[in-house]
Amino acid sequence: MTGQGIPSALDTSSGETGFSAPLGAEFVARSHPRIWLHVLLLVLTFLTTTGVGARMAHNFAANRPPFTEPDLLGFAQLWMQPGDLAAGLPFSITLLLILLAHEFGHYFACTYYGVDASLPYFVPSPTVIGTFGAFIRVRTPIYSRRALFDVGVAGPIAGFVVLLPVLFIGMLMSKVVPGIGRVGDIVFGVPAIQRLFEMIMFPGVPHQDIYLHPMARAAWVGIFATALNLLPIGQLDGGHILYSLTGRYHRLLSRIFVVALVPMGIFYWPWLVWAALLLFFGMRHPVIYDDSQLGSTRKVLAWVALALFMLCFMLAPLETNGVS
Repeated sequence: MTGQGIPSALDTSSGETGFSAPLGAEFVARSHPRIWLHVLLLVLTFLTTTGVGARMAHNFAANRPPFTEPDLLGFAQLWMQPGDLAAGLPFSITLLLILLAHEFGHYFACTYYGVDASLPYFVPSPTVIGTFGAFIRVRTPIYSRRALFDVGVAGPIAGFVVLLPVLFIGMLMSKVVPGIGRVGDIVFGVPAIQRLFEMIMFPGVPHQDIYLHPMARAAWVGIFATALNLLPIGQLDGGHILYSLTGRYHRLLSRIFVVALVPMGIFYWPWLVWAALLLFFGMRHPVIYDDSQLGSTRKVLAWVALALFMLCFMLAPLETNGVS
């Protein structure tokens, strides 16, 4: 379920086995959710993303690259000067809002169809983005293709609706620093939606010279997560959409798309790792016995999901400087 730092937003593993808990057990699960665990993981993720955001803000103010190896030590030192963490709030709050919107898009779609789903689980991590993302667990099977489609597409659309305005605000606070995109230990890719904003707000400026504000960088993480989850493979959001559209051809198509990641991974290593993870852990999908058609509205939404994927996809999302 995990990708390049961002887990799949939707886990339907219980539906895959067809297991249905006894009514009494289901009642207990619904009545006594582990709220403390959801809150604890959210708080921990807030702390790790705020720490990362503070380092980004410090580097942004000094016109230094957004992330270098010594920043790992700086991340630890922040906890000895907690007042400095406030600078990381624009990054952490923005990122958590985007992830929350994505997960609650799934959650409310599940609620609409009477599907038992957990609240979001966040995964904290002291990495360059401060988290491995978030996911929900779907604890009962989804019985119709329409419900599966709506649950799958709701997350990416909800997350994208939130990230667009924060990307705009973050771009307003970004600045021009010649050559900043070519330096640092990690080089971030430029998705089409970001480049479109750059051309509008920084006309004539090469993207290598635009230094993203931490809020815009949080939007970048949301864009990256959207692209990963919309890959039409397995139990990713894109995989659910693909299954809703193609049914029994989903398995074959998922494998074709995974194989397509391999040549990309030869030149850009994250895709090779992602392909291996999906091949071994993310290919199976719960069977849905439903021959009903999605209808014209959902087919339009499928094209919208494809457009979002194209706007968010990056051939080289993260590179080590000087190494593809």
